[in-house]
This record gives sequence, structure tokens and C-alpha cells, in this order.
Amino acid sequence: MGVVEAVCVSEKKGMVKKEVSEIILKENWGITGDAHAGDWHRQVSLLAAESIEEVKKKMPGLRHGVFAENIVCRGLRLTALSIGDRLIIDGQVVLEVTQIGKECHNAGCAIKKATGDCIMPKEGIFTKVIHGGVVKAGLAIAMEPVAVAS
Repeated sequence: MGVVEAVCVSEKKGMVKKEVSEIILKENWGITGDAHAGDWHRQVSLLAAESIEEVKKKMPGLRHGVFAENIVCRGLRLTALSIGDRLIIDGQVVLEVTQIGKECHNAGCAIKKATGDCIMPKEGIFTKVIHGGVVKAGLAIAMEPVAVAS
């Protein structure tokens, strides 16, 4: 079990997301007011706070949202997730993993250009909203692996 550390949105694609007090997730749509909402497979993005902290060692001034992540969580090994696994937030919001990693825009984002690496291509988790609700910092988040048929 982990915890949501921050939630972020942006009104336009390609912009750094801004940390907000809460987000409203809508089933099969994404986050109300976020540029990445829509009927597609990358409605909500997540990154681990622990991974962001590693980058902060090289760039201490980084704020939540700079990687275009919607949800920052702590205490979960997001790198252990597979396509089809689910994340449950506060026992009600359900996100299904649809993609792991995404290449940075323009052959490398500003962070990759400054540090030589970026965590989003390897560790970014993209999901679609199965069951919506309100998400804010402090809520519990748990992983639910997809059942493997034997």
C-alpha cells in the first residue's frame, strides 16, 4: 500500500502540469480539466515520488508536474506493474495500466537534456479510468495485479 503524494493537471498538451489540491477522475475519460483527458489509453499518468527524488539530486528545484505526471505516489513499486494491472485509490477510484513508459518529446525533454536521462520513458505509468472519483494527496493507493490464468 502506498499514498498519493501530489496530483497535477495542465490545460494544454506539452505544458508542465501544475500541482492542485484535488482532481476529479471520470470513467473512460480521465481527469476533468486536464489536456490528456479523452477517449484513449493514456488518460492518467503516474510516477513514483522516489524516482523523482533521484532526479532532484541533479536538479534540486524540480516541482511536481514537471514530467507531465498527473499523480505522484509514494510507497509503491510502480516498476513492478504490467499492462492490465490496476491501481485502486481510496478503495474506490480504479485505474487500469495501459502503457509503461513514453518517449520524451523532441528527442528529449528539458530534464533529459540537462541530466542526460529522463524517468518517464522507463518508469511512467499510463492508465485509463475504470471507476472515477476524487483524488487528492494523502489518499491510499494499492496495486492489484491482473489475475494470471493457469
